[in-house]
Amino acid sequence: MSGKAARRRAREFALQGIYQWLLSGNSVSVIEDHVAQVTGFDKADRELFVSLLRGTLANVEALQEEFVPFIHRSVEELSPVERAILLLATHEMKTAPDTPYRVIINEAIELAKSYGGTEGHRFVNGVLDKLAAKLRAVEVNAAKDAKS
Repeated sequence: MSGKAARRRAREFALQGIYQWLLSGNSVSVIEDHVAQVTGFDKADRELFVSLLRGTLANVEALQEEFVPFIHRSVEELSPVERAILLLATHEMKTAPDTPYRVIINEAIELAKSYGGTEGHRFVNGVLDKLAAKLRAVEVNAAKDAKS
């Protein structure tokens, strides 16, 4: 399996873990153990999964503060899937400068298409585009300059 596929799976499993945490409030170790039992986990990039899950859950409040200005409702009104995707993508945008912001947004859109509601991917895309302009301004502006 390619590294890209293993990374995508790691994000999927991290999303499942964050979703579980939002609904159950279980500890990170319980969630990690549970997700590690899921079929297909052996094909995921385990190191990336652990880093995404722990990093996101350790900073939920700070991550939400980053994207709240770009949503037009309270965090509590978001579906748990949308909230989990935004938390995950915001964490990655802040802590993985070597991963291009477009990759993070595209991965988040794919997760929203797979697990979210009908228009969830458009909502996620809109929020993350605005967030990227704030968190990755240099990279976003360079991409815009390259187009013009």
